[in-house]
Amino acid sequence: MARFKRLLVTGAAGRLGSVLREGLAPLAETIRLADRAEMGEAGPNEELVRCELGDFDAVLAMVEGCDAVVHFGAAPVERPWAEILESSIKGGYNVYEAARLHGVKRIVYASSIHAVGYVRREEGADTDTAHRPDGLYGVSKCFVEDLAKLYFHKFGIESACLRINSCFEKPADRRHLATWLSFADLVRLVERCLVAERIGFTVAYGISDNEEVFFSNHKVAHLGYRPQDTAETFRAEVEAQIAPGDPFDPQVEFVGGNFCTMGHPDDD
Repeated sequence: MARFKRLLVTGAAGRLGSVLREGLAPLAETIRLADRAEMGEAGPNEELVRCELGDFDAVLAMVEGCDAVVHFGAAPVERPWAEILESSIKGGYNVYEAARLHGVKRIVYASSIHAVGYVRREEGADTDTAHRPDGLYGVSKCFVEDLAKLYFHKFGIESACLRINSCFEKPADRRHLATWLSFADLVRLVERCLVAERIGFTVAYGISDNEEVFFSNHKVAHLGYRPQDTAETFRAEVEAQIAPGDPFDPQVEFVGGNFCTMGHPDDD
């Protein structure tokens, strides 16, 4: 059953946006898909909008008429500062301010594990763990999480900030055995954030039902998220192909993995 007249999904041409394009379609009479890149042909009940997130007027027009926003548009990985600033930081502000001006009251934001990338694996982090970004990409996620908190307390816009871990078709390495989020569980998580009666300001981790985990979602049971998939399905395959790493290698020590060993992107 459709819960929204018009639902906006930004970053709809991206890898995860493409999954949500199909997975969230039943929730809305019309799903508005936005990206700076080509998105193909509009399907039934779809609207396609080309938009640069750093352009406030374009974002204002993109958000108009929408009941809720699923904001997955931004730089997808560590990028030069100018790109992070324009698409992720300015873009995040523009989405929240456009939502305020148009009376949108709920946003689901694609944050990242890299907002807390310098947490050590054994620390037992949860949704109250303070920011420890592992790069400029992580800094941008911290900024928008704090922006979401401000817009909730000051303007009443509810937000779920999803610290997505490793969302792929299947785990690609040993770290992913703890951080993997299946595409189907991603859809389940975003859907619960959209339809739960109250979310307030919530930080949740985007992870499947893995036996080995770095993070706990025990404080966000109000979302009703119940992951159905597990990395254990792939454990034997991954462990047969990839040897254990050095536990004192920063890529193994910290949850951010190889982001913790990257230099400044503007030095490349």
